[in-house]
Amino acid sequence: MPRLFGTDGVRGLANRELTADLALGLAQAAAAVLTQGRHADELRAAGRRPVAVVARDPRVSGEFLTAAVSAGLASSGVDVLDAGVIPTPATAFLIDSIRADFGVMISASHNPAPDNGIKFFSFGGTKLPDEVEDRIESYLGRQKLAPTGDGVGRVRRFADAEDRYVVHLLATLPNRLEGLKVVLDCAHGAAAGVSPETFRDAGAEVVVIGADPDGMNINDGVGSTHLEPLQRAVREHGADLGIAHDGDADRCLAVDADGNVVDGDRIMAILAVSMQERGTLTDDTLVVTVMSNLGLRRAMAERGIRVVETKVGDRYVLEALAEGGFALGGEQSGHVIMSEFATTGDGVLTGLHLAAEMARTGRTLAELASVMTVYPQVLVNVRDVDHHAMADDAEIAAAVRAAEAELGDTGRVLLRPSGTEPMVRVMVEAADQQVAEAHAERLAAIVRERLAN
Repeated sequence: MPRLFGTDGVRGLANRELTADLALGLAQAAAAVLTQGRHADELRAAGRRPVAVVARDPRVSGEFLTAAVSAGLASSGVDVLDAGVIPTPATAFLIDSIRADFGVMISASHNPAPDNGIKFFSFGGTKLPDEVEDRIESYLGRQKLAPTGDGVGRVRRFADAEDRYVVHLLATLPNRLEGLKVVLDCAHGAAAGVSPETFRDAGAEVVVIGADPDGMNINDGVGSTHLEPLQRAVREHGADLGIAHDGDADRCLAVDADGNVVDGDRIMAILAVSMQERGTLTDDTLVVTVMSNLGLRRAMAERGIRVVETKVGDRYVLEALAEGGFALGGEQSGHVIMSEFATTGDGVLTGLHLAAEMARTGRTLAELASVMTVYPQVLVNVRDVDHHAMADDAEIAAAVRAAEAELGDTGRVLLRPSGTEPMVRVMVEAADQQVAEAHAERLAAIVRERLAN
């Protein structure tokens, strides 16, 4: 049976795969697992019930899923603080800020509106490791916690949740944003209220698009997965930059004054250089995934910034940040983690600090982004193959070595089996687009021939 938890919580088509019954059961199982051990002893000694923050993005199914999760927690003796519609990183911040015992975010991030997801955070606002998620999954179907009387949890509104988060974001800024005109695309998602308010409070002139959520239009032609409306709006309004969030606002992509996209790699390069100059880049180190562009690695090397590489997924970036005590990391997709201020990727925080660097230096976003040259990157998905056999295939390994030898230090090759489907991702970077395409197609053909089902 496949694992219920994916790379970022439990996701599926709401009311089909992700049902109210499953949400209730997951909440009850999480309550049992996350209130065990020494922390549970401390709760009993203090004579209080555990507390969980619950929040959601604005998709319509979040309403019944929130009710089911809250019921599951309260029936297990957990007091619920319902924070309403707020970004995922706001949920993580609030858990840590009020020292809640854990929390739940109901969102499917950049997925379309019919999907939804349930994501758990532990004490401190950090994501759960795989082994804890597995324990929660193993508790499904077991006898649940079932207190009675005053042991039953209460459900209350977290009335000032959004205000607390905005105050926190503003307090992180090294300088204000006066003189900047910013277009914000909120993806009709969880950032629709928070992001415009915070940028305005920081001093920027703000134009807003994608900020009219109706429960079904989240990520629909807007946001970080659809940048064309933002590019048009930046040019039409003569803005200095544009910021695009996804549905739950844990990522940020940017657009310069001419409408050119500035992806997560370039954003990290800008922030890393800024933090190095200000002495806040711990050990002059940046954490990235294997998918980050070769140009980023080269630009950092030129400035004496070490790059630590992880597997794909922001949870692995977070683990590396925590293990090394590093300050900055992220993914090409725009999940950027500033660990001094956040326990997870935060799109609003990232956008604010990107704009702050423009205001601090007086440079345009295009000028700042020129810190790195993006190498052409070609990705070919080879589907319907025995992806588990790739690691043991000598011919594939030989072909990869030959390609790497031919590219030398002007490119790189990455073959990555999918963790969820019979597919191998072939990625090639090179100084020349045609060279990258040729190597990628040649390697994809070999993978297809060797691993065909």
